[in-house]
Amino acid sequence: MKKYLFYISQNYSFEVLRPLQNEIRRQGGEVAWFAEGANVNVSFFRPNEQVIACIAGAIAFNPFAVFVPGNMVPTFLPGLKVCIFHGFVGFKKRKKDNVNYHFIIRDCFDLYCTHGQSSTATFEALAAKHKHFQVIETGYCKMDPYFSSSLVSKKVNQKPVILFSSTFSLRMTQAPTLLPYIDKLSRHSKWKWIVTFHPKMAKETVAAYKNIQHDNLTFLETDELAPYMVEADLMLGDNSSMITDYLLLNKPVVTINNEAPTPYLHNITNPEELESAIEYALTQPDELMKEIRDFTQYTHPYTDGKSSQRVLQAVDNAATDLQKMKNKPNNFIRNLKARNKFGYWTF
Repeated sequence: MKKYLFYISQNYSFEVLRPLQNEIRRQGGEVAWFAEGANVNVSFFRPNEQVIACIAGAIAFNPFAVFVPGNMVPTFLPGLKVCIFHGFVGFKKRKKDNVNYHFIIRDCFDLYCTHGQSSTATFEALAAKHKHFQVIETGYCKMDPYFSSSLVSKKVNQKPVILFSSTFSLRMTQAPTLLPYIDKLSRHSKWKWIVTFHPKMAKETVAAYKNIQHDNLTFLETDELAPYMVEADLMLGDNSSMITDYLLLNKPVVTINNEAPTPYLHNITNPEELESAIEYALTQPDELMKEIRDFTQYTHPYTDGKSSQRVLQAVDNAATDLQKMKNKPNNFIRNLKARNKFGYWTF
């Protein structure tokens, strides 16, 4: 029986990894979870999920592979280190060199499981340069539930549902600005509102939106957004990473002050335009929907609900070819910091 470790540090990891857990179990494998830091709400773990409490336990588990929906993983953990990402390619770049954060190589991983050509081509070029990791396009396991059943609804609800999500970045979030507008619009009976934010959103912003809840506006804190994304007829956002996930459902997104406005987004710059923008996008205009379809093909062309299967096959293939790779750079300082964080000094 193959063992797999899920190394997580944020609550969004549950939704990313559970489809993969289901597939591992279907194939007869074993999964254990390890939560780093204090940002994971441990109440989100289910009774049938195996949770390892300490780094020594994670090492003793001796996994065949370690799956990480994030940027970093201690290299002293056993097993193939696999990056499956916490989201799709964004537009945020590192200031010192203008490199997109999605493509920063931190010398932690043996395998990158990419989602589509939006990421695969760049990572393949990086693999050719660094020669110590592999890249295999698999699709995103997080999206499997959307495409493995009839979840995705194309019919507009009798009372349209608007899903609002915002980035936590103080510079880019529009949540405080939109608060009075959403409050006002939600008190009409025209649309139903669902509001959810990134776990790192400012506490005062979260509190403000919780305070305006009523029968027509619900604030969500959950580890499973999929049912609500499917329920919604339109997403309102700014620069949230959830925008891409939602577009893959072939539904329209209205953004306000998006940092990288594109034809597949209906972007506005004035909150006074919010109501008319939502009304327009809910009609699903042909030109906008074509742009969305083109974007989804480039970003995540897989609609068979089998990305988790491809991820596990990619891990098997990469493990076979691992000896062909160069050794990863020995980043002494980074490894020392990781050991110090966990108080683990066994070599």
